[in-house]
Formats: sequence, C-alpha cells, structure tokens
Amino acid sequence: MLATETPMSLTASQLAAYLARIGLEAPASPDLPSLTALHQAHLMAFTWEALDAFMGWPSTITPADAFAKMVEGKRGGWCYEMNGLFGAALTALGFQVTRLCGGVDREKLGDLAIGNHLTLRVDLDRPYLAEVGVGDAIVRPTPLTIGPFSQRNFDFSITPAGDGWLRFRNHARGAAPSFDFRPDYSDEAAMAATHGWLTQDPGSPFTGALVMFRHTGDGYIALQNDALRHVAASSIREQRIGGADHLAETLSTVFQLEVPEPGRIWDRLQDVTRDRAA
Repeated sequence: MLATETPMSLTASQLAAYLARIGLEAPASPDLPSLTALHQAHLMAFTWEALDAFMGWPSTITPADAFAKMVEGKRGGWCYEMNGLFGAALTALGFQVTRLCGGVDREKLGDLAIGNHLTLRVDLDRPYLAEVGVGDAIVRPTPLTIGPFSQRNFDFSITPAGDGWLRFRNHARGAAPSFDFRPDYSDEAAMAATHGWLTQDPGSPFTGALVMFRHTGDGYIALQNDALRHVAASSIREQRIGGADHLAETLSTVFQLEVPEPGRIWDRLQDVTRDRAA
C-alpha cells in the first residue's frame, strides 16, 4: 500500500518534554540543519534496547507508548519506538514525515522480513532517510539516493534491491547488515504483526538475547549478552560483564537506563546462557 503522511504526532506538552530530554530547543524552521541536529541529539540521548522482548515485558509500536517509556520512563527503545518517537516529534515540529515499512536482513530472509523494521522518510528540498532505529548505524540523516556514503569514518550505502525496493547497507561491523525499504511503502498492520512475533516468539533474536547500543562521539557501545564492546571505525575494545552488580552499573552509567530490579535481567541472562549451553 502507498504510504501517507503519518497522523502520529506529539502534543505540545509531550514535545516540550521530548526536547528537554534530548537537550535541544524547538528549531525555528523544519530544515536540514534542524533535522540533522535533532537526529544526532536523539541518538546521543537514547539507548537502543530490546529489554522488553528479552524480559517478556509488554510493548507496543505506538509513539504515545514510546514517549511514556523513553521520555517519562528514562528508558531506550528499538526501531519501532526509536523511529516512532522521533517521527512523531518531527511531525509535531512541522516536518513532513512518512513512516516506511522495512525488512532487516531481507537480503537473506526474503519477504518474511517485511515489517520487522520501521524507518522514516523526511521530505525537505529532497527526500531524506532519517534512521535512528538501527542501533549502530548512521547518526545523521542521509539523502535518499543510490550510492555510498560515510559518517564518522564508517562506510554505508543505499543500493537497488529490485522491484522498487532499496537496500540500506550498514557498515562492515554492523550487527544488522542491511534493511530493505521502498520510499513509498508503509504497512502498519505488517509492522504490528511482526512486532508481536519479535516480542513473544522463542525464535525471535530478541527474546533470547540481551542486546543494546549507545552512540558515542566516535562510534558506539554495544552490549550483546555479557559482552560489552566499545566500537570505533578503527578499533574495538571488549570486556565481559562480571555479575549482577556490574550489569546494573553498566545499565545505569553506560547506557543511562532506569530499569527496576536490574538483578532480574542478570538472572534472565543466566537462564538463557544455561539453555543455550544445554
């Protein structure tokens, strides 16, 4: 189905709270410098995390729920929430935003992947891809055009994928190697259905693994189960999470998350590790 401009937006009071959370004032006009500043500030303020799926906590894809969780609850989010909240804020600021239905790893999974990702098109002087929902990818919007580009010395590209689909290729170290999208295609039902599978099915990559990312000045920090990696374009440093207290401190200080009873997350991680070993 053809995408239309989303009606999902933040109220005036929600927008004020969101801007305070990311440390910016409302821009004077919806232009590229403002979009770039908002994009970067959002990624520096929020952690990409899929704790709800890992812990079996309730989750939805609506921007209103993402606002309650991420702004009021001092949490992060994953693609549906990160891009959903960002798109709703941009819409409230006067940007022309279209929610696009994508497919992470569609290159390997085929059309079954469609709906497992939400990305954003923002129309200014030309269309731009605004993407804050891939935890280790771009930090600035990029023109929605075919070709390679670099940010912070990480190499990306947008390539044709056949039948009107485009493929965003992540950098060589990216956890998600690619996602496909069409610039005029949205399917909210497909995203809602896939969200349900990703949060509830034992086969989901997020119900059986602890995953989160947070951008830094020169790269990002990634937590994958008990492995904590500091990644830049030219280096990787890795350490192990040594126990429940270490994990709680990491969630609070590194990823800046307010999570109740963080010890339960460590217990769940130990259960997953034992199940995998068995």
